[in-house]
Amino acid sequence: MVRVPAGRARAGHRHTGGRGLRRRRTRASAALLLASSASFGLLLVAPGPARAGSNLVVNPGFESVRADGEPTCWEKSGWGDNDFAVTTSDQAHSGGKALSVTVTRRVDGDRKALMLEDTSCAPVVSPSHQYDLSLWYKSTTPDASITAFRHDVKAGWQYWTDLKSLPAGDGYTRAQVRTPVVPPGTDQITWGVSVYGTGTVTTDDYDMEDATQPAPGAACTAGDACTKGSWEVMPFRNPVRSMHSVVLHNGKVLLVAGSGNDPDLFKAGTFTSAVYDPRTGGMKTIPTPVDMFCAGHVQLSDGRVLIMSGNKAYPAADGSHGYEGFKDSYIFDPASESYTKTNDMNEGHWYPSATLLGNGDVISFGGLKEDSTGSVTAEKFSQAQGKWLPRTEVNQTWSYWGLYPSMVLMQDGRLFYSGSHVFGNGTPGTGASVYDYDANTVTDVPGLQDKDHRDQSMSVLLPPAQDQRVLTMGGGNVNSNPEAGRLTDLIDLKQPSPRYVPGPLLPQGTVDQGQGKKPETGAQGKMYVSAVLMPDGKVLETGGGLHDRADPVYEASMFNPATNAFQPGMATDPIPRTYHSSAFLLPDGRVMAVGDNPGNGTFDDHVSIYTPPYLYRGARPQITSVAADKWQYASTQRVTVDRPVVRAELIRPAAVTHSSDPNQRFVDLPMTVGADGTTLDLNVTSNPNLAPPGWYMLFAVDAAGVPSVAKWVHLGGPDAMAAPMVHGFATGMTKAKPTEKPHASHAVPPQIAGCDRHYGAENVCVPTVFPKTVAPTSAARCTWLKGHGYGKLRVNGRDDPLGLDPDRNGWACDGGR
Repeated sequence: MVRVPAGRARAGHRHTGGRGLRRRRTRASAALLLASSASFGLLLVAPGPARAGSNLVVNPGFESVRADGEPTCWEKSGWGDNDFAVTTSDQAHSGGKALSVTVTRRVDGDRKALMLEDTSCAPVVSPSHQYDLSLWYKSTTPDASITAFRHDVKAGWQYWTDLKSLPAGDGYTRAQVRTPVVPPGTDQITWGVSVYGTGTVTTDDYDMEDATQPAPGAACTAGDACTKGSWEVMPFRNPVRSMHSVVLHNGKVLLVAGSGNDPDLFKAGTFTSAVYDPRTGGMKTIPTPVDMFCAGHVQLSDGRVLIMSGNKAYPAADGSHGYEGFKDSYIFDPASESYTKTNDMNEGHWYPSATLLGNGDVISFGGLKEDSTGSVTAEKFSQAQGKWLPRTEVNQTWSYWGLYPSMVLMQDGRLFYSGSHVFGNGTPGTGASVYDYDANTVTDVPGLQDKDHRDQSMSVLLPPAQDQRVLTMGGGNVNSNPEAGRLTDLIDLKQPSPRYVPGPLLPQGTVDQGQGKKPETGAQGKMYVSAVLMPDGKVLETGGGLHDRADPVYEASMFNPATNAFQPGMATDPIPRTYHSSAFLLPDGRVMAVGDNPGNGTFDDHVSIYTPPYLYRGARPQITSVAADKWQYASTQRVTVDRPVVRAELIRPAAVTHSSDPNQRFVDLPMTVGADGTTLDLNVTSNPNLAPPGWYMLFAVDAAGVPSVAKWVHLGGPDAMAAPMVHGFATGMTKAKPTEKPHASHAVPPQIAGCDRHYGAENVCVPTVFPKTVAPTSAARCTWLKGHGYGKLRVNGRDDPLGLDPDRNGWACDGGR
């Protein structure tokens, strides 16, 4: 029997999911009508214009029938609670037969007419190729799409992608679309029409042709940069001690410092931000109303930046309190380059999460309250009302999610907590979970390795977002201060009961532990990881450190989602990038990196720019026109390019801090290619949960993986006419945690940041626990502090828990002087 993947139960097969799935489908805000394969590195073929060729579809007009009366090589399939019929019809476009799919009642799910998953029926395909698909159809419902499945030589048949929505129409219309690049390990595909609303869709005359041709070659003469890329340290400095980086929809970059982890600036009330323009190299300092140091931030659907909470107080030297958050919230307007206050949140949240939802609302969890305890209050910012909602209007589980918990929006509106966070241990249980806001339930997800050593790891929703796969990499623990690890974990949220599986180990580089750079050995990896989604569909991981706020690691690699493998040995940023560093994609396809704030309290103000290998592969394709820059869901958008390209995608601009940007995503745009090869109709998903409303960078990428410079487009507008069609992914999760009883806060120790406040100023971090290689003696600890650039350290109060002041003169490590 053919294995049935999630979301595609055959007719007559039992679909699991139960009431919870029906509830999610009823309240889902949009449909998943677009998905695609990942990028597969340097492609060997380039698509040409659609052309007459060999039709790979068996029985494309349904003229041949089996003994049971069904069309040869076609099948009925689908899932969910609905009434349907799949029948042959004499209302043909040509010949004597057509195939009709009718849904008369629908609670959830869909019904499909697809090519059989059979070696003699399913079209044979070649990995790295693309195929032009077309069919003639007429429809009484807007709730239909072209859907494809693929056969993996190891895993069997599985859902691949929804390619194009089909508007309703009385007469026959031809629908055309080009597939994404066929993934490695794929030998066959099937495709057809899914109907997920009431009505009838009749189809005929299917066609599938290979749309690839040899790619033009471009020799690279840049030496190592051809395969590794290159870094350049800019001749100007960052004017602010920025901890937060946001790429604005005008192409500029907002760098937010607040007090910049400088207690003297905090006491003086000197709070700063800067706006950097990559086109001119100009830096403009922006007045900043409050200390936004370690706030949360997210881009709203209109392109403004919502900034929530920040630093009310630094830790007290006597240990009476730790960092404190405040309630204040502001919006930064890129047009006026100024801040405007919103209403207050319900309580303080120092280090909060911030996730944009499919309806434009923002949800936030975690952080520290005004009294340094952990917040258990979920906060919600209403896009429609332009304000934070009262606590009573927001569902509450009373869970403490920690600091900067990475909460990734799933395609059905639930949130996946990946296990990436800041400071200390992960959440109780497995360390990763799925939160269903409407049901107000938290369900643990198993498999995350070493979950209490994922402090300042980084998680990304892998390209494309339609694949619903998350990669988590690296991490450590500031409390126990072990060597940061190499572990990575992968999860496929399309599975009925998703679980993490081990990914490839992070590549190793060199590490500077105070005696110069030396090769990493054994299990040494890194925390403070930066991960950037790239236009060619890969992920750049860069920066990091081996220990808490110390020992920079010089290593960078490219992760390929198609092969689940790292390409090691990419060029490394010459500037250390550990605590309070950021790396992010610029609209021109390069990567910018800023910041480094080691435990000795210094801050590196160098700015680095990475030029990836794809920019050394010859001339870039150009997006020569975009018919409109305001895009609606479930629409088709026309653009032109100067030469053939193999893919187009939307990448949401960065809003990153502390190895956390849960809103970063890459949304594939299946194409219909005109006869000239340069006119593209791009099919936009109808599901705002896949691509939350807002401004995106539109890239076109050629066969060599070379991207265009991005064009900015805005996704949003009225709700799509199509009914919600959310796939039945992650429907087997049934054991939710008991909801906690309402309570005020979660106890958090004042030393949560891993710093012993008995020594030095508030921004200096003498580790509570020294690395294991440091002997537990005054001399060894002082030698380590000296080697890591710590200057004079006053002993705060009478206690000296680390034994750094044996002569009791009030100064640490001064040798009695």
